[in-house]
Amino acid sequence: MEKVVLVTGSSAGIGQATATALAAAGWTVIGASRRGTAAEGWTSLVMDVDDDASVSEGIATAIDRHGHLDALVTCAGWGLAGPFEQTPISDAKAQVETNFWGSVRAVQAALPAMRANGSGRVVLVSSIGGVLGLPFQAFYSASKFALEGLGEAVAYEVEPHGIKVTVVEPGNIRTEFTDKRRVVPGHGPGETYAKAMAKALGVMEHDERNGVPAQDVAAVVCKVLAAKRPPRRVSVGRSSERVGLVAKRLLPFSVFQAAAKGSLGV
Repeated sequence: MEKVVLVTGSSAGIGQATATALAAAGWTVIGASRRGTAAEGWTSLVMDVDDDASVSEGIATAIDRHGHLDALVTCAGWGLAGPFEQTPISDAKAQVETNFWGSVRAVQAALPAMRANGSGRVVLVSSIGGVLGLPFQAFYSASKFALEGLGEAVAYEVEPHGIKVTVVEPGNIRTEFTDKRRVVPGHGPGETYAKAMAKALGVMEHDERNGVPAQDVAAVVCKVLAAKRPPRRVSVGRSSERVGLVAKRLLPFSVFQAAAKGSLGV
């Protein structure tokens, strides 16, 4: 039987690389995005993860096409940067709407079919920024921290039904995500945050442009979906970035924070 996977956010970046890699690995891939962009080896589906009806209809269409759904990979997301104090609540809500609630909608829509089949895989693409708070990207980190908790909690609920959940945590990845990041100007009382924000974002953008390619994340997703016992969490990126995940768990927080500040540009 064909193995069917739906990948959200497949029009670019990690989502597109993941859809292409899974197709090359023998999966039947449905790439879902607002634009409905497709590439060689997989089919497209127009689906907006910000919209309840669009997600429900999209998942139902995928299942109607193939009769079943074996895996879901949620890659849809975007970045928002700016001082926490000066970020409009509407912008903050929009960030969480896509990065967190978009995954919630897709997973809720996919689970009934997986549960009926007694098997399934869910891969949530989070970020190292979902474990380490990123200055001047508070709401991006908040959305990914929420995704981390979601994946861990849901995994307990669905495992008895043969469904396994993995959270993938990319570090700095070289994609168009950097240029598409929305930035809230660092204005305000006495330009309080402008200088610090410019420094922190400069460090972040430099590291992203020199990060690993999206194909590295895609390769990890392929391994996770092929594994009999997939990990609950797995990180991707340069070792110098990933070591921070271990350091945060093992070091006293004051020591970790002092060591992390330089790499975060603060």
